[in-house]
Amino acid sequence: MKSIEDILKAHKLTSDDYIKIKDILKREPNLVEIGIFSAMWSEHCSYKSSKKYLNGFPTKASWVIQGPGENAGVIDVGDGIAAVFKMESHNHPSFIEPFQGAATGVGGILRDVFTMGARPVANLNSLRFGRIWGDDKTAKHQRYLVRGVVHGIGHYGNCMGVPTIGGETFFDESYNGNILVNAFTLGLCKSDEIFYGRAEGIGNPVIYVGSKTGRDGLGGAVMASDSFTEENKSLRPTVQVGDPFAEKLLLEACLELFKNDYIVGIQDMGAAGLTSSSFEMAGRSGSGMKMYLDRVPAREEGMTPYEFMLSESQERMLICAKRGYEDKVLEIFKKWDLDAEVIGEVTDTGNMELFWHGEKVAEIPVSPVSEKAPMLDRPVKEPEYLKEIKNCKFDFEIPSENRILEKFLAHPEVSDKSWIYEQYDSMVQTNTVKAPGSLDASVIRIKENGKAIAMSSDCNPRYNYIDPKGGAATAVMESGRNVAMSGARPLAITDCLNYGNPENPEVMWQFAKGCEGIKEACLALNTPVVSGNVSLYNETDKIGVFPTPSIAMVGLNDDANKVLPSFFQEEGNSIYLIGDTKDEFGGSLYLKVLANRVCGSLPEINYKNELKLWELVIEANKRGLLQSAKDLNVGGVALALAKMGAKSGLGANIKTGFDDSKLLFSESFSRAIVEVKDEKKFIELAEKVGIKYKKVGEIAGDRLVIDDKIDIEISKIKELYFNSFKKLIEQDL
Repeated sequence: MKSIEDILKAHKLTSDDYIKIKDILKREPNLVEIGIFSAMWSEHCSYKSSKKYLNGFPTKASWVIQGPGENAGVIDVGDGIAAVFKMESHNHPSFIEPFQGAATGVGGILRDVFTMGARPVANLNSLRFGRIWGDDKTAKHQRYLVRGVVHGIGHYGNCMGVPTIGGETFFDESYNGNILVNAFTLGLCKSDEIFYGRAEGIGNPVIYVGSKTGRDGLGGAVMASDSFTEENKSLRPTVQVGDPFAEKLLLEACLELFKNDYIVGIQDMGAAGLTSSSFEMAGRSGSGMKMYLDRVPAREEGMTPYEFMLSESQERMLICAKRGYEDKVLEIFKKWDLDAEVIGEVTDTGNMELFWHGEKVAEIPVSPVSEKAPMLDRPVKEPEYLKEIKNCKFDFEIPSENRILEKFLAHPEVSDKSWIYEQYDSMVQTNTVKAPGSLDASVIRIKENGKAIAMSSDCNPRYNYIDPKGGAATAVMESGRNVAMSGARPLAITDCLNYGNPENPEVMWQFAKGCEGIKEACLALNTPVVSGNVSLYNETDKIGVFPTPSIAMVGLNDDANKVLPSFFQEEGNSIYLIGDTKDEFGGSLYLKVLANRVCGSLPEINYKNELKLWELVIEANKRGLLQSAKDLNVGGVALALAKMGAKSGLGANIKTGFDDSKLLFSESFSRAIVEVKDEKKFIELAEKVGIKYKKVGEIAGDRLVIDDKIDIEISKIKELYFNSFKKLIEQDL
């Protein structure tokens, strides 16, 4: 028989945790209760290390209907319609089993959205992999992970009939031992028909619906709250197995249920399964609950109460129905060929009481587990490496500007990811206006009111490595800038904060600074945080990932017919550079590609200039003054112009007037390239907004010519941009 020390170690609980558990229960816990505390107090479920820093995020605005604390955030998009959205991580499972890990990540975020009453209408993903170039074991394994993750995302989203309309993919050696897979879903519903994860009303029935429960995913939340080592990389039993066809039935059954006044609340069974869903629903309402675990539909023989409570089997929901309507709820789910059973009821005891064939097998006060989980105040320390990388020397061989641009276009971070996004159905539901590969934000139309929703997921890990606070702020700025370039006004963000081991004071410092940056940027740009996720312990053998606070911005365009493209449209049109270009290369692609260095100081952040840029492009688009707009970020002016030419097949003649050709690749913030239709009115508007602007050339011919420094045929740009990634990722096949 295992000792209590061995049991605690297996559940990632400390001796202090055990003392607190005994104090809460006023007795020794049994194994079921230890499992429940372990899951609910895990980093993944309780946010015990991060909660301290998340407090204070700006979460309110006149258009925010629901902020953090529910399954997803909700904003008003006009005419009685709400957009419901969130981003979640599935990092550890995807590293262990890339197909199922990524697939169930998509399934989980879809449930978070449709459990609020919204039909999912768009998916994005934010992916980070290690080094995929080379013929060594690491590169081959990373390419295998890319192929598996992409297959999993495409499989689940396509089967669900939800378009994947955009995303981002980044590669760096820091992710060799721990890839990041962040999934985003946005849904639409009526703004007065939103459902919440609550269980209240004494005697109201608790109903289990969806797929049967098996042993897959056991310990998933706890596994996701620990670092990888050589010993635990093969934890396949902790990775859930998804069935998108069952989830499609669950989606349609839930949406049918929501048309009727039968329920009090509903909650997805995500991490920690039945444990988290039941405790969170009761906890939000200050209620108690009785559950009879022998009534839970089982997929496997001989399952125990412990396994029923901690299984993370997919495609399941927990419902608190109104008493007297049980049969109505059961009828709907059984019509859709889904399991549905009354497994409990709401009480006023404040306790979770679990029964197994008439015997009480656990009784735990709800609030200490769900609402008052331990909040840690971990030590923080500024990382030593920051002093070493502050100054960057350009003491390396610098090729010609032509050659630099060619290297950039062929780099996997930059080159077109059609090999990825062509595996996703981006046009299903027929609302997609700007699909993957169109540059900058992705856009869907809202059929009901003729408006459009733009969304973009962004984060530059190099910026976050050299400046965790500024890097997080720039992720907010960049995602907002992409949305603005489509003509939409940025409204709110969801985030997925991916960091290393919080037990390392330097990682905790990075996290704290990242939260400061998000708070600062969201306040300055008036884009509140409405939902999010924290993923810690992203490290293997004590090597952590770069700080990666992925930000997904959502914005609104009042006219779906005025969505601004991000690439050249018409020969002869004038090209303007908006914003100020400086000698700023900290964390740049230039240093990474030419010298394999991540160093320097972050470019200057000026929120007022950022807002001016947004205002100019949004208003100019409304007035019909522009034909395209592309923000400047990685790779600077030269790379942005090359992408605009590659997508359109049109060349350009450019004279920047820069006194140093290196500035063609500078990554100064708050800049854009715009294709102007009406120059006079555009200049008047730019003057009124008060932002720096300059005419730099026009669209012409079949070559990109910049300052007599760059001269490349568009056909060559297209070859490098569109074919490089495919060649790299398929070399093992």
